[in-house]
Amino acid sequence: MTAPHQPWDLLVVGGGTAGIVAAKTAARLGARVALVERDRTGGDCLWTGCVPSKALLAAAGRAAEARRAATLGVHVSGVETDFPGVMRHVRSTIAAIEPQDTPEALTAAGVHVIHGDAVFTGPTSVEVAGDRIDFHHALIATGGQPLVPPVPGLAEADPLTSDSVWNLESLPHRLVVMGGGSIGCELGQAFARLGSRVTLVEALPRLLPREDPDAAALVHGTLEHDGVEALAGTRAVAVRGRPGEAGELVVDDDSGERVLPYDALLVAVGRRPGTGGLGLDAAGVDLEPRGFVTVDPQLRTSSARIWAAGDVTPHPQFTHVAGVHGSLAASNAVLGVRRRVDFSAVPRVTFTDPEVAAVGAPTWAHDGGAEPRTVTRQHVDVDRAQAESRTGGFSRLTLGVRGRVLGGTVVGPRAGESLAEVTLAVRKGLTATDLAGTTHPYPTYGDGVWNAAISEVQSRLAAPTTRWLLTRLVALRRAWSSR
Repeated sequence: MTAPHQPWDLLVVGGGTAGIVAAKTAARLGARVALVERDRTGGDCLWTGCVPSKALLAAAGRAAEARRAATLGVHVSGVETDFPGVMRHVRSTIAAIEPQDTPEALTAAGVHVIHGDAVFTGPTSVEVAGDRIDFHHALIATGGQPLVPPVPGLAEADPLTSDSVWNLESLPHRLVVMGGGSIGCELGQAFARLGSRVTLVEALPRLLPREDPDAAALVHGTLEHDGVEALAGTRAVAVRGRPGEAGELVVDDDSGERVLPYDALLVAVGRRPGTGGLGLDAAGVDLEPRGFVTVDPQLRTSSARIWAAGDVTPHPQFTHVAGVHGSLAASNAVLGVRRRVDFSAVPRVTFTDPEVAAVGAPTWAHDGGAEPRTVTRQHVDVDRAQAESRTGGFSRLTLGVRGRVLGGTVVGPRAGESLAEVTLAVRKGLTATDLAGTTHPYPTYGDGVWNAAISEVQSRLAAPTTRWLLTRLVALRRAWSSR
């Protein structure tokens, strides 16, 4: 299996988003590139993450829309869930997107694909299936795996995770979800809308703990409306059950212990980096205490010729971050430039209904007084939301000196799309005046962000000094016009 063109200009270990983007970027720059993948190219996003979860959410959303159509005067009866049909939709979505990430597509882009487990044998070499492969530079892009916490009996019960839930063949009657973050809330709501009795358990005091509390409260309320029993501030104590069978999750909160019976148990409490078995010690690559690969601002590891990108690093674990940083690391490695990662505007979206989208500085740590401060517009004032009877949301901006946009949170349908201009505003240092002065299409949910910016401009115009100046200007104009 000796590969041609050794040593490679860039050897990429891992065929997920970070690895694929890095390999294609390096090939476009004229480098000789090889990518090693032990399983299937495409990574978690394609096979077990973004793509299947959004396909599942789409199916669940259609069911919910049919049930609430009566609020618009449309009465739909007999909504039933064909769970095998839903899973066929999920798999067909994966199949439609997969060709972009196949070994054939990579080969066509100039990347040599090697199948197998890569183990570093030194700072400039790896071994794959007994063969040595040399490189000038390497990129570690091995992603991560779902974390299963050390709750007594949990590992023995072999719970579902975001990797294995897609193997379900029938809809669980009773589903218990451990974890109230983005993945837990998304999957919990989807299964509830498809017909499962879902109980969601979160150890911290509220769901979506890293998001705006008002946004988390809206999601909590919608989950309960969809039939989810959402238990925040509740700790998992023990699991009693065997793989593939019904069991019980024992939880504890301020009122004492409680037993939650389940037909399926899903764990969604976070992810751990995929660094095991890579031989990183031999390569001189250091790990952080949590197991993530240590990188500098240019994504170089402690070994001068080895770089890392994606979920294997301590950076935000998002597909869009992995892609951007994969490209950055590849450019730095093969061109010798020193581009640095930029964390000023990293957007994130929780694809519940309503969606929660946020970027930049927090929108809940300020009181609206001294800089920075926040300005909010409820979506009851957004005409599109009124027309669709979807007013349970808001758009909130964090503003700094002279109204500079430092961050934002949008809650509502397609909030991720509405957040795009906020992300650009944060990245480019734009102000609320810039947003307010830009013509927006009407009527859209984007009016929420626009109206928030307009509110800021109007409040500045209402300030005493500004009002005095404006009054004087109007008086002068009136006098001149009367001549």
